[in-house]
Amino acid sequence: MRQWILVLSALALVAGACSDTPPAVLSLATTTSTNDSGLLDAIVPDFQEQYNASVQVVAVGTGQAIALGEAGDADVILVHSRSREDAFVDAGHGTERYDVMYNDFIIVGPVDDPAAIVGMPIASDGMAAIAATESTFASRGDDSGTHSKELSLWMAAGIEPDPNSEWYKSIGQGMGATLNFANESGAYTLTDRGTYLAQSDTLTALDVMVGGASIDENVDPALLNPYGVIPVSPDKGDINADLANDFVEWITSVDVQGQISVYGVDAYGQPLFYPDSEGWRTQ
Repeated sequence: MRQWILVLSALALVAGACSDTPPAVLSLATTTSTNDSGLLDAIVPDFQEQYNASVQVVAVGTGQAIALGEAGDADVILVHSRSREDAFVDAGHGTERYDVMYNDFIIVGPVDDPAAIVGMPIASDGMAAIAATESTFASRGDDSGTHSKELSLWMAAGIEPDPNSEWYKSIGQGMGATLNFANESGAYTLTDRGTYLAQSDTLTALDVMVGGASIDENVDPALLNPYGVIPVSPDKGDINADLANDFVEWITSVDVQGQISVYGVDAYGQPLFYPDSEGWRTQ
């Protein structure tokens, strides 16, 4: 009997010790859009609770997030620039890319619309009109996925904006700050729809110009905005590879994809992001 009491006491001590185990730390390098939209605040606590983890979110442009992964300063990245994501994996910096979700880009601008672009179906045509009228345009200018998309739209329009021109403002800020700048200065800008919707209550001087009221009205395929998650290669050094893989499995799971599918619906009448993992698509 005494032996059983000792065994049970030992198990109780072990259980107590386990309950006090400090959380493992996961460094997540991601875009400002996933942070500024409020999505991560809504879903990440679930991961932290399930895995006894502390997620340290570094919200920067996609280019900076990828650079953090390349340097081994992040365990996992969640970004939105497909060609750069594929190059990251091909170069051995990441183990594999996984589809997570998508939304779309839109052009927003001042309600008086000096470039007369409202309702244009093709984004590059809208960019051309902004340049032709020298209407103020706010560029993130931060090597983000949104900035990369903006540059590709200028290229499609056959235009290379002069960063020293009066109308083109390259501000080197994240999406939220760029939207605030555009709102205050009467500028057009390119944004992901999720961040715009999340901050729309304060963006009273801006309207959607190109892209329509929802993703269903956006007919320009160039404005599709997919996001991928990539565990950083363990070869980088001090990488929490197991927890990074847990995060990938978690965020691509049907349960969490379901959370993503309804995020924003109550407030804005539409999701801010649309789930797109393989598990979600094949359920």
